[in-house]
Amino acid sequence: MHMMYGYCSIWPMILMIVFWAGLISLGVFLMSRFVNGGNRQTPLQILRERLAKGEINENEYERLKTTIKQNKK
Repeated sequence: MHMMYGYCSIWPMILMIVFWAGLISLGVFLMSRFVNGGNRQTPLQILRERLAKGEINENEYERLKTTIKQNKK
């Protein structure tokens, strides 16, 4: 007679939904964070990399570097 106690309540269902939503959110967060190896480059690092690859010249590098530093302020 008391074997179904707790199964008719709404709280176990709410807790299950919260648990699965949290687990799925954690999975999405981890996948989005580590999909690129977890590398988060600053704009200056990207600019140095572009200069090293030859995509931009030194004059353009200096111009963009000052623009980036001005935007940080």
